[in-house]
Amino acid sequence: MPKTCPNFTRQCGGCPLLATPYPRQLAEKQQRLEKLLGGFAPVEPVRGMENPWNYRNKAIASFAMQQGKLVCGLYAEGTHRVLPGTDCLLQQEALNRTLEAVLQAARGCRWTAYDEDRSTGLLRHVVLRGTREGQVLVTLVTPSPALPGSRNFCAALRRAAPWVAGIVHNVNPTATSAVLGNREKVLHGPGQVLDTLCGLRFAISSRSFYQVNPLQTEVLYQTAISLAELTGKETVVDAYCGIGTIGLCAAASAGRVLGIERNPAAVRDAIANARRNGVNNARFTCADATPWMEQAAREALRPHVVFLDPPRAGSTPACIGAVSRMAPRRVVYVSCDPETLARDVALFARQGYKARKFVPVDLFPHTRHIETVALLTRQEARP
Repeated sequence: MPKTCPNFTRQCGGCPLLATPYPRQLAEKQQRLEKLLGGFAPVEPVRGMENPWNYRNKAIASFAMQQGKLVCGLYAEGTHRVLPGTDCLLQQEALNRTLEAVLQAARGCRWTAYDEDRSTGLLRHVVLRGTREGQVLVTLVTPSPALPGSRNFCAALRRAAPWVAGIVHNVNPTATSAVLGNREKVLHGPGQVLDTLCGLRFAISSRSFYQVNPLQTEVLYQTAISLAELTGKETVVDAYCGIGTIGLCAAASAGRVLGIERNPAAVRDAIANARRNGVNNARFTCADATPWMEQAAREALRPHVVFLDPPRAGSTPACIGAVSRMAPRRVVYVSCDPETLARDVALFARQGYKARKFVPVDLFPHTRHIETVALLTRQEARP
């Protein structure tokens, strides 16, 4: 039976498919993928969750003043109207408890919410990052560096939520839809939490890209690595590598891993994650994937496998062309948007790479999003 949430009827955008039974959600996603991708290769059944609730290890809530009282919650879809609530059906239960504790501690400090129209008030957002062990990193976002009473807030929050491992103050003065700014100050703890994924330990900070569904992320990465058919000798390129999760998970089965990521902070995290896990055969470079791949192709780099995990907009024709010139035996493409995946698979086909199968993994139950792993091989693989 579908669960209910009072904010669903108020147009909360967090889980638009909440009223649809989960089996039907999977069937509808399967139909969409078959329509978009089935002409290229077989689409395997969507790998769904046994328990598709409380899976998110990341929460973002916005603050508002309503009837003279500080509240926090998600925006109504397409608006900046805050729907009060600290008990989301998709967020880890530890995050829900933490969000309520943050709200009470902020009220105790008599903090007010930032008003975008008047440029008054203090609190814009709070970002929570959780781990499987139940630890939580709390990041408060304000428009200015001033946070009066921060010591009292930290003390009150730690009393109410002793599982909070770190508290960070992020400053975002811009009039933008971006939640986080570029300036941060650690108020308590190390400023990051450690999570376990595929047997490795990864540091998560407020701005780290890290998949929000740990159980299904392991399914996703294990699927991608399985399709790569690594034997321990291969050179692997991990493009759009973020903090190195896929490449580091694959490193034990490869000869060497070359990770490419344009975000400097993510590259620093990837290097630290390799060191933390004792991975010595992975190297990470800060560069945009397209020019790096083009240069590597000119220099005759010949990897055996290329992992591509681009953002929602997909890869670029130039990057796809460079991958094709490198002539890897296998390309494993991890996509969060089946429409851009279909476009890029068609581009690969013109370069002599044929899609062999698509494996969908449902990382986002009760939403319309779906992750898909595609395997592409050369029509005439090089020896």
